[in-house]
Amino acid sequence: MQRERFTGAQAVVAGGGPVGLLVAAELAAYGVDTVLLEPRTEVSDQPRATTLHARAVQSLARRGHLPRPPSRATGPATSAFHFAGLPGLTIAAPPDEPEPVLKCVQAVLERHLEARARAAGARILRGYHLTDAVQDENGVRVTAEGPEGPELFHAGYLVGADGARSTVRARAGIESDTFPATVSALMGTVTLADPEALPKGWHRTPRGWIVVKHDGVRTHLRTLDCGGPHPDRHRPVTLEELRREVARIAGRDIAMHSPRWLSRFSDFARLARTFARGRVFLVGDAAHVHFPIGGQGLSTGVLDALNLSWKLALAVRGSAGPALLGGYDAERRPLARRVLDGTLAQLALMRQGPEAEALRTVFTGLLADEGGGGHLSGLISAQDTVLPDPTGAGGPAAGTYLGNTTLSTPDGDTDVIRLLQDGRPLLLLLGEKADGLREEARDWADLLRIVEARPTPGVPYEAALLRPDGYLAWVPGNGALRQVMTAYFGPGATAG
Repeated sequence: MQRERFTGAQAVVAGGGPVGLLVAAELAAYGVDTVLLEPRTEVSDQPRATTLHARAVQSLARRGHLPRPPSRATGPATSAFHFAGLPGLTIAAPPDEPEPVLKCVQAVLERHLEARARAAGARILRGYHLTDAVQDENGVRVTAEGPEGPELFHAGYLVGADGARSTVRARAGIESDTFPATVSALMGTVTLADPEALPKGWHRTPRGWIVVKHDGVRTHLRTLDCGGPHPDRHRPVTLEELRREVARIAGRDIAMHSPRWLSRFSDFARLARTFARGRVFLVGDAAHVHFPIGGQGLSTGVLDALNLSWKLALAVRGSAGPALLGGYDAERRPLARRVLDGTLAQLALMRQGPEAEALRTVFTGLLADEGGGGHLSGLISAQDTVLPDPTGAGGPAAGTYLGNTTLSTPDGDTDVIRLLQDGRPLLLLLGEKADGLREEARDWADLLRIVEARPTPGVPYEAALLRPDGYLAWVPGNGALRQVMTAYFGPGATAG
C-alpha cells in the first residue's frame, strides 16, 4: 500500500551526486523545505570527477562552500589545464580569487555537500529511487521506491539531478539532441608491477591514448580508441581486457593486477532541448552529457546548480520576477552547448590519421602564437562567460562577473566574496548617488543586502547590483535601478 510522506515539501531534488547535493544545500540554506531522493545508501568512493575549474571554484567560494583565497600580492595564480592533451596551456585567476583549478575527489565533495545540506535542514533520503513524476499548475507529485516500498511526495518544484539516464527528464517529456558514440574508452584503477613502466600524464601513440595518474601504490588508467565505439557497451570490463588495450596502444606489455572500478565509456553526448518545463528543472548530467575530456562535467553541473538555486528559492518565497525562472534555461543551456562543442573539438584533435595530425600541428602553432591558450582558457574555465541581460536596462556591464576585490566600508574592510556569502542580492553604493539609489531600492530592503563603500578601481562604477551568483545585474547606464529590481525580484513591498 502506497504511503504519503512529506506532503508539505517545497522542493524535491532527485539525485544525490555532487550537483544534486549542492542544489539541496543551497535551497535549504535559503529556507526552502527540501527533500533529496538518492538510490545509493552511501557515498561511493569510485573514482569519478576530480577537477573544478575557475568559475565554479570562484562561485563556490562566494557561497561559502570553499575557503576564502589567501592574499597573493605577487599577482595572478596560474594552473595547467588540458585541451586534447596539448601541452603548455594555463588558466590564470586574479590575485584575490581562489586557485583557478581545484583538484577535489568527488566522494569528498559529496560528503561535504551532504553535511552542508543536512545542517541547513534538507532531508536527505538514501535508498529512494524516483519512479514517476507528474506535475500540474500547483506542484509536482513524485513517486519513489523506498526501503519500505513505494512512497508518494508532493512538492512545489522538482529538480532532476538524476544523471544521464534521468527519469525526471523522461517523465517531464523533455526531448534531447543526441550525438552517437564514435570512440571506445576504458577506465580502471590497478596496481602496476612496475610503476615506472607508465609515467603519469598523457601518452599518445598511432593506436590511441593512455592517460595515467598515480595515487600511491595504485594507478588510475584511461584509454581511448578512436577507431569506433565498442560493439557492446554494457559488457563488463575485465582486467585482461584493460591489460590488452593498454598493451595495444603502448606497443608493449604492461603488467598489472588488483583491479578496481573497471568500466567503459564513449563520446556519446546528449543535450536536453530545454532545461526547464513547468515546475521541473534539469541540472548536471540530467541536462547535458559529453565526453569527459577536459574535466568540465563537474564544473558545468556546479554552475547549473548555483544558477538555478537562488532563482528557485526566490520563486518559492514569492520574491521572483515573472521571468526569473525562465532565465535558468536561457542562461545555462547555451553554455552547456558550448562545453559540448569544446569536447567535440578536442576529440577531433585526438583522432588518428593524417588529417587529424595536420589539424593538431596547425592548432599547436596557433596556441604557441597565443601564448598559453587564452581563448581555450576561457572556454575551459568559463571565466569569459557573459550572461544575457534579461531586462535590457542593466547597463554596459550587465551579465559580467564581478571579480573579488577589497572594499572599505563604515564597518571595516571586507570583499565581494564575504558580502555574497549570505546568498542575498547585493547592492554596492560607491558614489555620490548613494542616498538616491538607497531610496530607489527601498521596496526591496528586506531582500537586498545594501553596502556603502569607498570608490575603488576593483568596482569601476558608482553603484552595482550583484545577483547572488556573483554576476552583475545592473550598473548605471542604460536604465533605472528600480526597473531592473522589478524585473528580477517583482514589485517589492509596495505591490498592490
